[in-house]
Amino acid sequence: MGTSLKGRTIVMSGGSRGIGLAILTAAARQGANAVFLAKTDTPDPRLPGTVHTAVTEIEAAGGSAVAVVGDVREEADVERAVATAVDRFGGVDICVNNASALDVRGTEELPLKRFDLMQSINSRGTFLLTRSCLPYLKHSEHAHILTLSPPLNLDPRWLGAHPGYTLSKYGMTLLTLGWAAEFAQHGIAANCLWPQTMIATAAVSNVLGGEEVASRSRSPEIMADAALAMLTRAPHEQTGQTLVDADVLVEAGVTDLARYGGGQNPELDLFVDPPQVG
Repeated sequence: MGTSLKGRTIVMSGGSRGIGLAILTAAARQGANAVFLAKTDTPDPRLPGTVHTAVTEIEAAGGSAVAVVGDVREEADVERAVATAVDRFGGVDICVNNASALDVRGTEELPLKRFDLMQSINSRGTFLLTRSCLPYLKHSEHAHILTLSPPLNLDPRWLGAHPGYTLSKYGMTLLTLGWAAEFAQHGIAANCLWPQTMIATAAVSNVLGGEEVASRSRSPEIMADAALAMLTRAPHEQTGQTLVDADVLVEAGVTDLARYGGGQNPELDLFVDPPQVG
């Protein structure tokens, strides 16, 4: 780890559960502030936790947290979340694009409504949240944009698997790489982070294979630890990168990933190819 996140303010889309909550909780252990925009004001029987339980968990870890109930597709909600960070904590140091919609049906099976949902949450939501944070990131001495999106793997296996979802996630990556170039002169780091393996979240259990795949998935803490390894670096040290959690941790000196679960052969995530043999 490099610079501590003590006193730094994170604005995140989503964050009431899963990887987003794990990142905010890990940052809270270093004393970070968190403002997160999420919709789960009341319990959902299909999903664990609400924005209120998330605030409790983050603050129990040592940070300060404010939940803003809203939708990353709504400009007024996003602006309200950023304004909350500025009013409560004085600015924004880190923007984390975490919210994402997932539907891996093929082109003929994917309803247009679901296609539009993925583009509006994934690519458009990433653009909207980051654009709203930028005026404050420019004034931060530790400005980071972190987007949870994959490397641009153009193998036909992935291009042909679920083009609607792929477009939305690659759109997040392209935007982030673009911001690394566009705002380099302002000292803002912009990077992407993606899990090497499936992560044990509600999305994996409900959409990508149920409990059997979840049992071969690593815990969200691997993404949290990798995110902190990136976010605690000085912005000029790393920008314009699409990185995988396991690689980030190995570079940071973590050699034993068994602590994160998933068994001896964890299930690889989407867009991640198996290692070359020989």
